[in-house]
Amino acid sequence: MDSYWLITLIGAVFLFLFKQVEWKGFVSVLLSDAAINPLKILILFISMTLLSIYLDHFGFFRYLANATLRRANTSQTKLFLYLYLTVSVLTVFSSNDIIILSFTPFICFFAQNAKINPMPYLAAEFVAANTWSMALIIGNPTNIYLATAHGVNFLDYLKVMTLPTLAAGLIAFVLLYGLFRRQLQAPISGKAEDIVIKDKMRLAIGLLHLGICTLILVFSSYLQVEMWKVAFFSALSLFLCASVVSALRGEVAVGLTACLRRAPWQLIPFVLSMFVLTIALKDCGFTALFAKILGSDYPILSYGLASFF
Repeated sequence: MDSYWLITLIGAVFLFLFKQVEWKGFVSVLLSDAAINPLKILILFISMTLLSIYLDHFGFFRYLANATLRRANTSQTKLFLYLYLTVSVLTVFSSNDIIILSFTPFICFFAQNAKINPMPYLAAEFVAANTWSMALIIGNPTNIYLATAHGVNFLDYLKVMTLPTLAAGLIAFVLLYGLFRRQLQAPISGKAEDIVIKDKMRLAIGLLHLGICTLILVFSSYLQVEMWKVAFFSALSLFLCASVVSALRGEVAVGLTACLRRAPWQLIPFVLSMFVLTIALKDCGFTALFAKILGSDYPILSYGLASFF
């Protein structure tokens, strides 16, 4: 069980106890209609993650990974390229965390059977997922928080981040291939599994919801609809539709329960606690001081160097 959120929660509790942050002020921020409301950020990210978890539960990512392996045949170089492309594309339209959690066990299992080193593929997976998640505002919580805090809409974010993401993604692939080129020369001796999508209707429902949700998010600024509402009602609609299908079939909605259990609920105390910490830093003047240092004579250089830490 993940327990990383406990550290930030303890810190937030101490800040409240020593009156460094006022409880009433914190609650008023949570209930406000401001763009930087942490509850809106959490709803947006968890809702999008649930859409991805649903697809993973019904075998979508595993099926695509297996299809990638089949196309590579016995060539590790082809497999490396196909895996990088697959993870990159899926990460753009879903959650990088879910992609990593879905592909990692599969890569390890296949590498063991094929008697090949899994490190090149695990490195490619991690780098691709984290790099290409920059492309869309929904890629990870950092994107959502920063864009929301500064009123950046979906399309404006996409316009600015498309080229940096493409550049970073291509450069990362070249560097990774150069690093593992010798290891990728050995042929693959194992075979891909026979994976069949057992419930195509439910999977189609999930893909339809993710597609419609992403499309509405693109035009959300023109439709005057907040992104967290689009994501929330998309996830709610998906689970309602899936429940109706289960009821019509006379089945228990076990899959939906499993999806809910896999959701990153630990992000709720973590994000809220981190928000308390940021309020304390702002109130004591540290945020303004640090912003002044970064915004000195060479802001791009300052921010670039600070990014390493």
